[in-house]
Amino acid sequence: MLNTGLNNQQVRQRNKQLFMRLMWRHKRLSKSRLSQLTGLSIPAASKILQELVDEGRVWHSCIKLSNRGQNSGSFQLPDVGDWTLCMNITPTRIESVIADARLVAQGAYQHFAIEVAEPEALLNEIEKIWQQQRKRWPERTINLALAIHGQVDPVTGVSQHMPQAAWKKPIELKYLLEEKLGIQVRVDNDCVMLALAEKWLNSSHQADFCVINVDYGIGSSFVINGLIYRGSLNGSGQIGHTIIDPNGAHCSCGRQGCLETVASLSALKRQSRLHEQSEHSLSTAQLLRHWQAGEPWVLEWVDRAAKAIGMSLYNFLNILNINQIWLYGRSCAFGESWRETLVHQIAFNPFDQNDSPKSKATNIQFGQLDRASQILGIGYLYVESEQGI
Repeated sequence: MLNTGLNNQQVRQRNKQLFMRLMWRHKRLSKSRLSQLTGLSIPAASKILQELVDEGRVWHSCIKLSNRGQNSGSFQLPDVGDWTLCMNITPTRIESVIADARLVAQGAYQHFAIEVAEPEALLNEIEKIWQQQRKRWPERTINLALAIHGQVDPVTGVSQHMPQAAWKKPIELKYLLEEKLGIQVRVDNDCVMLALAEKWLNSSHQADFCVINVDYGIGSSFVINGLIYRGSLNGSGQIGHTIIDPNGAHCSCGRQGCLETVASLSALKRQSRLHEQSEHSLSTAQLLRHWQAGEPWVLEWVDRAAKAIGMSLYNFLNILNINQIWLYGRSCAFGESWRETLVHQIAFNPFDQNDSPKSKATNIQFGQLDRASQILGIGYLYVESEQGI
């Protein structure tokens, strides 16, 4: 909380930061639209825009966004500057999208299956994809933004624990890649990637929301008052390790009965191995086919998983009172019945007055961003650093 007022210079700086956030979100805006979005007068908007143009942070363009009234063109982010190769990384796959200085995709979304037994092999796979893009765009400086599955320290850029990996030791991704490639590298968790994508690329986002990623594991990321909430130890969002059954199955974190042991895809696959009395688990595609065919044993597991996630969310909602939740991950393929079962578990929230005419009842929906946009989300680590967020 601020204990002192703001002088004119500080107010101007805050307004400039607000303008830049809007420019990053929309890429191109007219002066009148910026005035509308910020509530500032046209003359005030003109002064701020002129300062940003003089600083080279915004370019003026002759492109008109409206044919009504007098129109002096529009303003856009500069298209010069470093590019960003955005990646989502697990021990079995790498997804990537390359973006220009405005974080606009300049190539198609790519997906690579990988098989790595040691950290050095993973680093080599990342470098190989980066070198391919460098060869394609030799005149560009291409930095890296990496979304990593598992526990990450975004300050040091260390992958501390990556589920499914053959190794257990941490990897200093940022340091090693910066030393080897001579570029900037930013690293954070894959759920933070989804939260950043929703924050910057979903025009209808709220100041407070949560993303839940239900996939091999179950992760989450919270945005509170427009800011990613990481916690002092960068451990926020570990919803998959909330305990729902103290006497339940052992979890990879060392405890028993975590949500992931019941409701993640890895848990469902382990159950399928037991049910089929096989040494091998069903694949995600096979699980979905059994579910679509109405196999009772899969329907029961999927229903139990949705109820468990819903109950964990109920507890989070009572604590944080966030009423917009976006669902992502391969489990979303279980469809509307899965989502409705999950939603039903939070219907008993005594603070969710959904019968009010001015209701802000909890809204749990499937995320609407395509996979390329989700991957681009991690690139906004650079934007937030520049903005001091």
